[in-house]
Amino acid sequence: MIKRDYYEILGVDQRASDEEIKKAYRKLAFQYHPDRNPGDTAAEESFKEAAEAYEVLRDYQKRSIYDQFGHEGLQGTGFSGFGGFDDIFSAFGDIFDDFFGFGTRRRGTRSTARAGADLLYDLGIGFVEAVFGTDKEIEIPTHATCDPCGATGREPGTDEETCPACRGQGQILQSQGFFRISTTCPRCGGQGRIIANPCRSCSGTGQQRVNKKVLVKVPAGVDTGTRLRIPNQGEGGYRGGPPGDLYVRLHVDPHEFFERDGNNLYCQIPVTMVQAALGETMEIETLDGARSVTISPGTQSGEIIRLKGAGVPNLRGHRRGDLQIEIQVKTPVDLSKRQQELLHEFAEIEMAKKSSQNIFKFWNWGGKHKQSKQNR
Repeated sequence: MIKRDYYEILGVDQRASDEEIKKAYRKLAFQYHPDRNPGDTAAEESFKEAAEAYEVLRDYQKRSIYDQFGHEGLQGTGFSGFGGFDDIFSAFGDIFDDFFGFGTRRRGTRSTARAGADLLYDLGIGFVEAVFGTDKEIEIPTHATCDPCGATGREPGTDEETCPACRGQGQILQSQGFFRISTTCPRCGGQGRIIANPCRSCSGTGQQRVNKKVLVKVPAGVDTGTRLRIPNQGEGGYRGGPPGDLYVRLHVDPHEFFERDGNNLYCQIPVTMVQAALGETMEIETLDGARSVTISPGTQSGEIIRLKGAGVPNLRGHRRGDLQIEIQVKTPVDLSKRQQELLHEFAEIEMAKKSSQNIFKFWNWGGKHKQSKQNR
């Protein structure tokens, strides 16, 4: 079965912002929600389709992979869509809560656990480290699970109690004329239970402020602006919720000799006038060590010598780029008297050579001109 384009499903442009994507999904989720379309299988499929599109496009890394490689690119990310409505409601319950209270389609108590926030860390690395990859240990200030209470928020040895305001229902009924309105209990936040004895170490949040060390594995071929996602290394979850993710944004230092253009490297090497004229084999330093380079006789300034496979590895595991070496012929300065004499002698030889070539061209032209007149 051929999958439809995710942007087409949500009815947004590929350049749409996160807020525009969320707004489009809210509209479709409200339109095709199963509670509004009981027994309608077409609406059910549209609801699942929109949820899958939103799950990909709301995630920066999944969206980047999808934009470059389409549906096939997501196969290696562990994402394969949703198995059913429970997966969808679990992932996007915060959105469905806005639709008159039907998100999880259940009444009564609900969990106050929340996922931890994602974190962004800017990491500077060297040029060679970016080319060949490296491991970096970083330290980030974050909220981690409170060890004394195990993220429950309760003082060790105590338990939660039934909320006295809603008597454990999580909802409070209020009468307004002929209508009875059910609202979330403000005392327990809809959980139905309260913490009467909050943990003294974390004040009931289930989190503690710590400096956490994280090992970042930088793959070969990254560049400035590359973002690495490290799952479950963000802020700790609230009241037992899952931790967020850590995003590491890379900044690569420039190299003193090489410049980078995509997966190719570029450099310039100076050669003397004599080396360029007569040719020479010389060694230059590459990122892989010394390599022999042959300067052909008569090489001109600006010519390029290409060393295949001496560039930067492709992030997706394909072959390395090339190293492009531009030849710069340097004019000699501070000549000795003997060097000047030799150059003058060289110039005279060149002038004589040009004169003989011009005479040959003249006589050759004259013969052709004379023959042409005779043929008239």
